[in-house]
Amino acid sequence: MLRPFELRRPATLPELGAILGEHRDAAALYAGGSELLVLMKEGLVRPRVLIDVKRVAGLGEIAAADGTLRIGAAVTHRTVERSPVVHAHCPLVAEAARFVANVRVRSVGTVGGNLAFADPHSDLATLYLLFDARVALWSGAGGERELPLADFVRGPYETARRDDEVLTEVRLHPLPPGAAGAYLKFGVHERPTLGVAAALSLDPARRRVAAARLAVGCIGARPQRLAGLERGLVGAPVEALAAARVDAGAEGLDAITDLHGSADYKLEMAQVFVRRALRLAAARGMRQDIDARYAHTVAV
Repeated sequence: MLRPFELRRPATLPELGAILGEHRDAAALYAGGSELLVLMKEGLVRPRVLIDVKRVAGLGEIAAADGTLRIGAAVTHRTVERSPVVHAHCPLVAEAARFVANVRVRSVGTVGGNLAFADPHSDLATLYLLFDARVALWSGAGGERELPLADFVRGPYETARRDDEVLTEVRLHPLPPGAAGAYLKFGVHERPTLGVAAALSLDPARRRVAAARLAVGCIGARPQRLAGLERGLVGAPVEALAAARVDAGAEGLDAITDLHGSADYKLEMAQVFVRRALRLAAARGMRQDIDARYAHTVAV
């Protein structure tokens, strides 16, 4: 059962900052509450003050400007799934949002809550790495600071957010024109055992990879980009993607044994799903090129 707490509902960031500055680690932020309320019911988290951020101006907005897609922390997964702005600038993000948990969770769970909770089995933290994501943090004392998502998530349920800060938005940089991506996940429980995000820019004339982005998550303490494999794929023929292999040691890719499977099992599944994601991204890229040429021919 829930222990007694004080509920505060600020309407502006300065008001929110004042409450956080006063109560600091005795306060907990929530929007959808899909993660926090479970912990509170189990007695694992006992905040004296609960701060509802849904009414804070600006946290529920989605906008695109200057080559950046900005998603407010209080935006729900369902809103991301349906947003015309997200579809136009980061369609893979909208596509993946359809498969976060279930429709009930997507309707109340928020982007900011998901990232700030830092569950190691998070779809968003893995996928957003593909878009060089950065998070904006704000406090009444220090104003705004921005961190790469890779630095914000430090480990399981641990982030770089300070006690007096609130995550206000995540900033994504859309893939280059012509690039295509895919996000695949696998699991037997509600949360994924493995998530793999891939994006490729192709040279269709030579059927070779011009640029690659890859991220793997859910198997270890935090998601990560596979920089070595990204570099190694540049110039590779599309047909070679079926044989791509992750050198876990060189990438520093760690896996943790837990209820979702052994570390060895997860690493082997990562190998399989990296190849599948690359092949799917390549197929989508080639299809884009065919569609573009066909449209040009029709126009002529």
